[in-house]
Amino acid sequence: MHALGSTLRTLEPYPNVLAFYDGRIAGVRAFSQQPNWLDDGAYELGVCSYAIVEGTEALVYDTHISLEHARLIRRALEQRGVTSIRVVLSHWHDDHIAGNEVFADCEIIANALTADLLLRNRAKIEAKLPPIRPLILPNRTFEGELTLSVGGTTVELRQADIHSQDETLLLLPEQRLLFAGDALEDPITYVSEPDRLAAHLADLDRIAAWPFERILPNHGAPDIIADGGYGPGLVGATRRYVEKLLLAKTDPAVAAQPLPDFIAEEIAAGHVRYFSPYETVHRQNLARVAAAS
Repeated sequence: MHALGSTLRTLEPYPNVLAFYDGRIAGVRAFSQQPNWLDDGAYELGVCSYAIVEGTEALVYDTHISLEHARLIRRALEQRGVTSIRVVLSHWHDDHIAGNEVFADCEIIANALTADLLLRNRAKIEAKLPPIRPLILPNRTFEGELTLSVGGTTVELRQADIHSQDETLLLLPEQRLLFAGDALEDPITYVSEPDRLAAHLADLDRIAAWPFERILPNHGAPDIIADGGYGPGLVGATRRYVEKLLLAKTDPAVAAQPLPDFIAEEIAAGHVRYFSPYETVHRQNLARVAAAS
């Protein structure tokens, strides 16, 4: 067992972007041998939070999977001379908000739906293993879109209904760079709201038209993130995977395919890369979609 945060890697995909990556380490668990949300989801699959840094200002995108991780992020920023920190939450799920307490003295921004979901689920979140207690809620909300500046860098917060109905993505239009939260994931999306897949597909079409050339997801391969992220093809790959999940509801042969076959065309095109722990995610996705009305 490794101490929480001891395997955190700081990547620098762009001169003004830091990526705080942990997990995807075979045989390693970060919290406990017991089943828990931290190890069996985020850490096993790999999880990344980001910071956009310019001069003494930083915008942190998600507070990571523990207080220890959040402290390391804040320390790294302060060591670079940052004195002003704002936080944006991509959505309400545990592995994105667990470090909020470390930034309690900062502006924590979320869309209004994220704030509402956190408030409504507060008792459940604080009682989980590991607990996120106390859960620090956002202190600034927006609806739809919000534009911020980090030094001279323009950051557009754009709400979307993908993976979770309250997703917030960050677009840096001058850099043509998209921070995707969990809206896009390599190699496949994690279906958390199987009854909302039609809405997810519609918003995947919508973001495909946004002006970006590279994508930094919160769950992906560390070497690809370090090299600047994924191409726009990740959007289409995600859309086609969701469409195939819906097809699998009525086609047993499609449902029986192992993940490498299910996404063979996307792998061959280089849009995604097979990663075996996602076999479990894939089977869960199939079961959730099949059970949805």
